Amino acid sequence: MNDMRQLDSAVTQDDIKISARDVQVFYGDKQAIKDVNVEILDKTVTAFIGPSGCGKSTFLRCINRMNDTIPIARIEGQIRLDGEDIYDRRVDPVQLRAKVGMVFQKPNPFPKSIYDNVAYGPRIHGLARNRAELDEIVEKSLRGAALWNEVKDRLQEPGTGLSGGQQQRLCIARAVATSPEVLLMDEPCSALDPIATGQVEELIDQLRQEFSVVIVTHSMQQAARVSQKTAFFHLGNLVEYGDTDDIFTRPQDPRTESYITGRIG
Repeated sequence: MNDMRQLDSAVTQDDIKISARDVQVFYGDKQAIKDVNVEILDKTVTAFIGPSGCGKSTFLRCINRMNDTIPIARIEGQIRLDGEDIYDRRVDPVQLRAKVGMVFQKPNPFPKSIYDNVAYGPRIHGLARNRAELDEIVEKSLRGAALWNEVKDRLQEPGTGLSGGQQQRLCIARAVATSPEVLLMDEPCSALDPIATGQVEELIDQLRQEFSVVIVTHSMQQAARVSQKTAFFHLGNLVEYGDTDDIFTRPQDPRTESYITGRIG
């Protein structure tokens, strides 16, 4: 990989949540990602930026094996979560996705009640022994997604009846209900208005107290606002990775500078 900014020497092994080595992704004969090497820190927001089609969402989906659902996809290299290879054949992808939650670009609540949207994951993973425990998980998750006060009196109403911003926060509550260690977000604000975007961005800042958050965003302003680390992808390569402030003010690679200043993208 070219000109990848190294992590601060003060970072210890315990700070590293996800480690990727020589990751390559192919869709049939087309290579989407080339030799990605990166270490993502615990309790940190990491933003993936870059032009459309540069590989940032493809790499994000590698972290919880969502690319496994695409028949023509092939992944090479190694991704470790807390030191364990997530592509080891003994790893159950369903259990992995309970640890590595995901929020998608467009809010996608299930056609169920608000309560059942959040309770779905804990139920299938057996995280509650009784209704009282399930109630507690649902309330905690909705509070964690800054949604409880808005929906606590209408938990049996359909999740699809909420506003777009509320639906996205419901999806975040659903993702955190299984107590994941990592939360992946693929352009979570692209379908939202500015007010809802601001609410989700505030929420992301709170979530990093508990989780590693990795966000793909087309908005450099958003990356600058919410993240502490930024990775710039271009044409399937991870060009540069480092502190967000450094990436935006002192990029080391001319391609990064060209993207930041609007000359490419």
